[in-house]
Amino acid sequence: MPEGDTVWNTARVLDRALAGARLTGSDFRVPQLAATDLTGWTVRESASRGKHLLLRLTAPTAAQWTLHSHLRMDGAWRAYTPGERWTARPAHLIRVVLRSPGAVAVGYHLHELALVPTAEELSLVGHLGPDLLGPDWDADEAVRRLAAEPERTIGEALLDQRNLAGVGNLYKCEVLFLRGVSPWTPVGAVPDLPGTVALAQRLLAANRGRWTQSTTGVLRRGGTSYVYGRRAQPCRRCGTAIRKEELGERVTYWCPVCQPDRS
Repeated sequence: MPEGDTVWNTARVLDRALAGARLTGSDFRVPQLAATDLTGWTVRESASRGKHLLLRLTAPTAAQWTLHSHLRMDGAWRAYTPGERWTARPAHLIRVVLRSPGAVAVGYHLHELALVPTAEELSLVGHLGPDLLGPDWDADEAVRRLAAEPERTIGEALLDQRNLAGVGNLYKCEVLFLRGVSPWTPVGAVPDLPGTVALAQRLLAANRGRWTQSTTGVLRRGGTSYVYGRRAQPCRRCGTAIRKEELGERVTYWCPVCQPDRS
């Protein structure tokens, strides 16, 4: 599943392509929006909230609306110039096409597509915790939400978007390695929960604006992570083989020496 920084980057791509433009056509290929026509609507901005994308528009009546989408594991938005071939994904995966005089935005395999009045955005994203890349990021509130379930494993709690919005499996694994915390540690036993939250925010913020995600400072292939995706490879700190195991509904990578189980 895309991490919060990937969604943030995608929102910027759409904003550069469409913000300020009046749409010359739209094509929705999902049943719930099949009859929707956004021709003549103006795109105000594209924003992200955790892992959710919010394309805010103004209708010809001046009413304010938001087109919501979620990438989940396999969704993507791409921006093309008019007349350019759409080559990113097979055509049968297209869910929406938005046309403007200067760009064509194509959404592939999008999920939770919905068009709602902007005033009702909270009905779609109001359950989310503080957004690590949002202007209203609140570290104290994120810590409070995490600490509300002290018996839950920290690995599961970090992925719960109701606690803090934007952490995915990659950052979960990397943050816990860098903090020396086993993913199976109960939240209540994490030595420095505010420090863990602060590190998660710094890592996501450091990767804004680029598509290659790195927690090591290295951008070359094979060197971007400490533990994520490195099962059976030697730990970059101690040389122990990195392990991979399921935790909840997601796989987890960790070093059994650098991240001892304190539970």
